[in-house]
Amino acid sequence: MDRPIAGVFCASVTPVTADLAPDHAAFVAHCRHLIEQGCDGVALLGTTGEANSFSGSERKALLEAAVSAGIAPDRLLPGTGVAAWSETVDLTRHALSLGVTRVVMLPPFYYKGISDDGLFAAYAEIAERVADPRLKVVLYHIPQFSGVPITFPVIERLRARYPDTFVGIKDSSGELNNMLALVERFPNFSVLAGADPLMLPLLRQGGAGCITATSNLVASDLAFIFRNHADPAKAAEVDAAQARVVAARTRVSQFAQIASIKTLLARSTGHANWANLRPPLLPLTAAEAAEL
Repeated sequence: MDRPIAGVFCASVTPVTADLAPDHAAFVAHCRHLIEQGCDGVALLGTTGEANSFSGSERKALLEAAVSAGIAPDRLLPGTGVAAWSETVDLTRHALSLGVTRVVMLPPFYYKGISDDGLFAAYAEIAERVADPRLKVVLYHIPQFSGVPITFPVIERLRARYPDTFVGIKDSSGELNNMLALVERFPNFSVLAGADPLMLPLLRQGGAGCITATSNLVASDLAFIFRNHADPAKAAEVDAAQARVVAARTRVSQFAQIASIKTLLARSTGHANWANLRPPLLPLTAAEAAEL
């Protein structure tokens, strides 16, 4: 099966300084650590990365910092989808100007209850205006946050008109059956799990990997699972790694997930600033942090 994008991609958190500015140096160091741990790439500026709490200029500067520091552009999958499709075009063009050809794209998410025709029109407008054959888009299906589900008919229409552009989907609905149905219906399309524990069962049915939050903490286990899930000789090791992934995901789900991941990174790195979040998100309380 030809999967245009495959592997373990970390839905990276975004470090911020005490005055809540993006911390470029800490982010670059985190990217390097994730790649050393076995991640195939870093999906920055998504939900876990607090993307919608950053301006367009801040998002561009973070991506520029990563590329300027030597993180290979083909290792980066920035989130470029915002409520205004014209700004999505701008962020996507900016990524391409840096040699970053793969992006993760939310649907326009402010208006709810939009038709399939409307959603298709928005994505088509973006593709037409970016007009760059290098572009590879991973659609971002997270209806519990966006309020705008990406339906199968919309994917079908986008694949028919732009088969070389819309090449995959990050499914963060948490519904394995939906992911498996996507694999079955859309050959040569990368279906990536948005929840860490679901990567393994998805891989076993033809999935392409994951873009997940807990990979900030257990990247090496996810990478081991991805590379060895089909090897019967490694079955016990894969099961053990999967158990650690599930335990880590359960751990960071006791309290607010992003704050929990950042709290644990602050502890593991020794840098207290990792615990900072941009309002309206807040750090864990002292009691929550202690229990975590």
